Amino acid sequence: MTTVIHRIRMTSIIQTVGHSQDEKKANHERIVEIAAARMRESGTEAPGVAEIMQAAGLTHGGFYKHFGSRDELVAEAAERAFDASARRTAEALEGAEDPLAAFADFYLSAEHRDGAADGCAVAGLGPDAARGDERIRARFEAGVQSYLARLEDMLGSRDDAVVALSSMVGALLLARAVDDPVLSDELLAGVRERVVTAR
Repeated sequence: MTTVIHRIRMTSIIQTVGHSQDEKKANHERIVEIAAARMRESGTEAPGVAEIMQAAGLTHGGFYKHFGSRDELVAEAAERAFDASARRTAEALEGAEDPLAAFADFYLSAEHRDGAADGCAVAGLGPDAARGDERIRARFEAGVQSYLARLEDMLGSRDDAVVALSSMVGALLLARAVDDPVLSDELLAGVRERVVTAR
């Protein structure tokens, strides 16, 4: 009888520990996702730890159960943001008869302009990389190279890929920055037209 009770207690302890680890992992993922979205919206310096933890439904004090420092969170969130950008781009191109047109339509869409939190990490984190933020700089460069390689395959020229990427990222940033909705749409549509017809 004692052995049976002992086994029941041990099983209960193991299940509780397993549940706690699953919960901790889920919380960690939520924190990183929220940080990645906030960083794409407003850069690496703007979202504070307290703000991110509150958005995740967790206490500020619990942050250090997941990360050794804010810099550690920023680095992981930047990695997540670039991975998400690559995934979204691949989804936009999947099955497309005209990959360049599909890419331009996705990248220069009103939805992408208005959804910075889920948008391109190159556009969202570019200002931080330009200021020398070492936490994201190498990953940023890898993201740029990845976009260029994809566009070079579509356009057949590295020079054309550089111009296309620079034009699209610039148009997206400008379209997000102006107040006039007509001008914002014009920026997106004009660059989309030039990129697609430039081949």
